[in-house]
Amino acid sequence: MKLPAIRVFLENEAAAGIALMIASAVALVWANSAAAPLYEAMLAMPVTVTAGGVGLDKPLILWINDGLMAVFFLVVGLEIKREVLAGELSNRAKAMLPGIAAVGGMAVPALVYVVCNWGDPVTMQGWAIPAATDIAFAVGVLALLGSRVPSSLRIFLLALAIMDDLGAIIIIAAFYSHGIVPMALGFAAIAGLGLFWMNLIGVRSLTPYMLLGFVLWVCVLKSGIHATLAGVALAFAIPLRADGRDRTEEVREDSPLHRLEHALHPWVAFLILPVFALANAGVSLSGITPSSLAEPVPLGIALGLFAGKQLGVLLASWLAIRLRLSSLPAGANWMQFYGVAVLTGIGFTMSLFIGTLAFPDPEHAVAVRLGVLAGSIASALFGYGLLYAAGTSRTAPMAEEAR
Repeated sequence: MKLPAIRVFLENEAAAGIALMIASAVALVWANSAAAPLYEAMLAMPVTVTAGGVGLDKPLILWINDGLMAVFFLVVGLEIKREVLAGELSNRAKAMLPGIAAVGGMAVPALVYVVCNWGDPVTMQGWAIPAATDIAFAVGVLALLGSRVPSSLRIFLLALAIMDDLGAIIIIAAFYSHGIVPMALGFAAIAGLGLFWMNLIGVRSLTPYMLLGFVLWVCVLKSGIHATLAGVALAFAIPLRADGRDRTEEVREDSPLHRLEHALHPWVAFLILPVFALANAGVSLSGITPSSLAEPVPLGIALGLFAGKQLGVLLASWLAIRLRLSSLPAGANWMQFYGVAVLTGIGFTMSLFIGTLAFPDPEHAVAVRLGVLAGSIASALFGYGLLYAAGTSRTAPMAEEAR
């Protein structure tokens, strides 16, 4: 992936992060206003889609979380594939530090949550909630700091967050799929094989991929595996190369993957993610006291995001650098690196999403939202403060740093 493309991607993510912040603020205000009943009624509104006598009937909140978020995961899958095959993660040396940091940044928060909820098999299901980083939100905070943050740290955060997303995808597939329906799963497997067969024979047009991808989504939705994983499977089947195949020649901007990613990214960044935030960040603060945060679920999530994330990323990175497996990003000092480690505690979108899978019943919904908001806001404010204090000089242009 060329450096200018990275810059454009980061700028888009920064703008998306700001849109996400606005949507979250609107959701909080709406859920705590006189119009709160309208907010709840809107999310519970039934929406039915039928075709040929066969239909899907779900409340609006599930169409957002199962349908729109499948498109979000499609874009995430495209980003992962692009970075692994032709981007920052295709270079072993460059991928080493964010890879090790991502592992530490997922393991320690999960451990913190488990400690806070030990002995309760119900609340223990939320162990993965504080394990993920929200790319858009974190990059949005970095955008507010401008040149105080070296470009190498921005790229490090992007690579770490992408690996976090990959880890979250694996966790969702392995631990949050229930009640498998064999026949639907079989049809999903056939659709998935069809997608990868088209890749192998060099199909370049996006239309057949999208049509078969929709069939895959319906089958996965009915199979018991979470429907968003269909988006990831579709992304991995989209060809990265302009000739319609995943080979080693130079990647061109007119390749199917680039065309689809560029077409979908603005919709995901400025519509789907803000809509998701609007639907999931609205938590009523009525009756909530400071002691509410001390309850096991919100405490485990908030501590996992704020303390566990920074500790896991920092310790894993320090060990990697100490053992000479990698080095500190160019132009960065340890205080700046620590600030970025703190920003990885902004879980928000992915944490809220995993929370809906871990606790599908509404009993723990407020606790999950409270913990995610508290941990993410604390990480954003503290990380911003650290980076503001640490970065007092303007950084060199990205192209210069890469030499």
